[in-house]
Amino acid sequence: MGAALTYTEAELVAGLKARNEKFFGYLYDHYSPALYGIALKVVVDESLAGDVLQEIFLKIWRGIDRYDAEKGRLFTWMVNIARNTAIDTLRSKGHKLGQKVQEIGNNSLIVDQLAVHPSVDHLGLAKVVEQLNKEQRVIIDLAYYKGCTQEEISKILDIPLGTVKTRMRNAIIQLRNILKQM
Repeated sequence: MGAALTYTEAELVAGLKARNEKFFGYLYDHYSPALYGIALKVVVDESLAGDVLQEIFLKIWRGIDRYDAEKGRLFTWMVNIARNTAIDTLRSKGHKLGQKVQEIGNNSLIVDQLAVHPSVDHLGLAKVVEQLNKEQRVIIDLAYYKGCTQEEISKILDIPLGTVKTRMRNAIIQLRNILKQM
């Protein structure tokens, strides 16, 4: 067996823009577990997450010419496509906000279910998000993985909108600082 073939991000993007299926196969083999994990975290249904994953890769294939390396890394661009596609799927399927969030008693959330999905854990996201305090983790999960607006988060958690905005801003700043140190 030969050594595993790897590409730099620039080579991968160039191959994808040239519509080379070998590069697309490489992209799928190396990134589908992470993108599937993101889709599953949002839609919470394995079968639906598989369908979403197909849609994600179709959007990547069709939209690779819109990728701009100066605006961010390829993986970040793909994660945004995955997240947005999964959220669009939830909204198109008529899911209600009540289905997005489990509530107990006085609107406190089941924090155990707000952890990053294990299939994306190899990215180290779980360890990064765990460094946030509980309130920040809940807000990041609701906003990023559940697709809730700040107004919806305010209603779910029964806290003022300004508090949601402050906690979210502080969480994002803290996440940036943690990622810079990695």
